[in-house]
Amino acid sequence: MNGFACGPILTPPPAAPDGAPIVNDGWFPNVDPVDLRKARRIPGDMPAERLRDAVREAMIWANDQLEGWRAMQTAASFAEVPSPPLDGATRNIVLYQLAVGAWTKALLVERQRDVDLTGAGQRKVEELDASVGELRRDALHAVRGILGQTRTNVELL
Repeated sequence: MNGFACGPILTPPPAAPDGAPIVNDGWFPNVDPVDLRKARRIPGDMPAERLRDAVREAMIWANDQLEGWRAMQTAASFAEVPSPPLDGATRNIVLYQLAVGAWTKALLVERQRDVDLTGAGQRKVEELDASVGELRRDALHAVRGILGQTRTNVELL
C-alpha cells in the first residue's frame, strides 16, 4: 500500500448566466454576451462577470475608435446609418459586432495567463500572443470597414 489517498475530483462551478444584453450609449448598438460567447467560442466556465467586464471594455474601445465618424453622421442611431443589408442585419452592425467580439476575446486571452509557467506553458503563452495580435487585427479591420478605410496604410519615405 502506498499511503496516497485520492479526494473527490473538484470541478469549478458553472458560470452564472450571462444575463441581459449590455446596453450601449443609445447610439451604438447593444451587445448580447450570450451571442458573443457563442460566436467567439468563449468557454462556458468563464465567469459571466469577467465576460461582461471585457465586453464593456471592448465596447468603449470600439465607440472611441468610431467617435469622429459618429460626429459626421446625421442618423439618429448606428442602426440607421445607411449600410447594405447582410443576413438580417446591416453590414455596419455585423462589423461592429465583429470588432467588439474580437477585442473582447483578445482581452480575455491576455488575462487568462498564469504566473507560474513551465516550459510547455511558456510556449503556450507565445501561441496566445500571436492569437491576441490576430484578434486585435481583426477588430481593427472591422472598425476600418465601418469607417470605409482600407486595411493597410502605406507611406513613401
